[in-house]
Amino acid sequence: MDGFDRTDTLLPDIWAGHARRCPDRPALVCDGQSLGWGAFNAAMNRLANALLAAGLDRGDRVAVLCSSSIVACVAMFGVVKAGAVLVPVSGMLTADQVATLVADAGARFVIATGDLRHLVDPERLPELRPDGRIGADFSGDGWVHLDAFCADAPADEPAVTLCGADPFSIMYSSGTTGLPKGVVHTHAARTYFCLSNGFEMRFDGAARGLVTTALYTAGTWLVVMPTLFVGGTLHIHRQFRPETFLATLAREAITHTFVVPSQIQMILAGGGFGETDLSRLKMMLSAGSPLRPDIKARLIGIIGAKFFELYGFTEGSSTLLRPEDQAARPLSVGTPLMGQEIVILDADGRPCPPGEPGEIAGRGPGLLRGYHNRPAETAAAIWRDARGRSFIRSGDVGRLDAEGFLYILDRKKDMIISGGLNIYPADLEAAVGAHPEVLEVSVIGTSHEKWGETPVAIVVLRPGSTLSAEALLAWSNARLARHQRLSAVHLSESLPRNALGKVLKRELRAAFSTADEPASGAAA
Repeated sequence: MDGFDRTDTLLPDIWAGHARRCPDRPALVCDGQSLGWGAFNAAMNRLANALLAAGLDRGDRVAVLCSSSIVACVAMFGVVKAGAVLVPVSGMLTADQVATLVADAGARFVIATGDLRHLVDPERLPELRPDGRIGADFSGDGWVHLDAFCADAPADEPAVTLCGADPFSIMYSSGTTGLPKGVVHTHAARTYFCLSNGFEMRFDGAARGLVTTALYTAGTWLVVMPTLFVGGTLHIHRQFRPETFLATLAREAITHTFVVPSQIQMILAGGGFGETDLSRLKMMLSAGSPLRPDIKARLIGIIGAKFFELYGFTEGSSTLLRPEDQAARPLSVGTPLMGQEIVILDADGRPCPPGEPGEIAGRGPGLLRGYHNRPAETAAAIWRDARGRSFIRSGDVGRLDAEGFLYILDRKKDMIISGGLNIYPADLEAAVGAHPEVLEVSVIGTSHEKWGETPVAIVVLRPGSTLSAEALLAWSNARLARHQRLSAVHLSESLPRNALGKVLKRELRAAFSTADEPASGAAA
């Protein structure tokens, strides 16, 4: 018997609906410019149709290396409307790191803004089409301007039929000196991301979001995606400045915003928060790293029951500490978002009872489909419960209380979170260890008043070396992405190890507990 086709709830269809219903409502605002929903959707459609006319096939990957701007949103989501897979790329990476990431994705096209064009080396990108470099705001030297690329393309909806199981994006969880892991999310997972975060954090059609962090990050998408999902207005700041941020909150009647702990500290230090009109604000979200309890209490005293904290990871599992729970459980990271589930696993992979620490694992509709071209690593990340359901193993250590609130105890993977950005010590250790006079190196995260954490290297030099800590610091930072740069190098005669030869990073953290001062060369 004939029946109706299955219809998935997909973001390209949602965006097209907003364009039909409220074409003149501002969708994007940046640097004094505004783009209405009708024009935004038409621009996405022209890019999608131009890509299809240029030979893009469904499922092809397109890398987007754009600084925060209106055109960055057009590029990212126009790619999706073409049936391609969006690969957002960090502008903080080195050219070597960008080449590694884009080659791993197998991108056929790259869209970049002029300030980041120097990071793209087509000779190192085997899958990139000869005509596959699109300048979002420039042309020349093998790049075609976005306007010229789309000049003959219609603004009609692309002739592409998508389904929820199709890949939406490959978001790389870190920029590395080796081969990073690409996290693949489907259209269904991204729709759930919008639904769950939008519902939990009070988004509606009148939402006016404000983001000041980079558009390629998963944290920034916590406001970007729900705002666009409900047909609201997204305000984009290219850089974070406390005074500009506060003025925009008041002037534009912002309802939702995302900030990292270091930004909150900068705002509070300036003293202007208490004078800002926050009457329209519904939600201020912090994620990326823990906020100190005293700073949190001060912030809540100013803005009231509007502060949310999220713990999660790029792969798609998360918990939320809601305003009503802040006072009773200030040290918790909350409970899972709607539709999600968290378990704690012991060393043998068995669920732990409440109060017992272990590895955090999570599941839900927003979970990744897998790691791009990494079947072994995908399989290694999966834990299945007695019902056969798949959870992702986070590598973080935590515990659940009797009511299901999660508490983070340690980062099993030694990840450092600085200014809301993830830094992996192994990447930095590889860079520092490449110096010919370095014998051993261990990188740890130490506390920092402004950034929350900052990376520090403890180094053992080869016998007879006269290399200074300052010289090694400069050499290393020249080879690292901006957000990865070391704040200090400490020279040591040896590194503490256990009986199996593993470096005891807990002892290093105890010895170097803070790093608010400039780089040090003192011997340990």
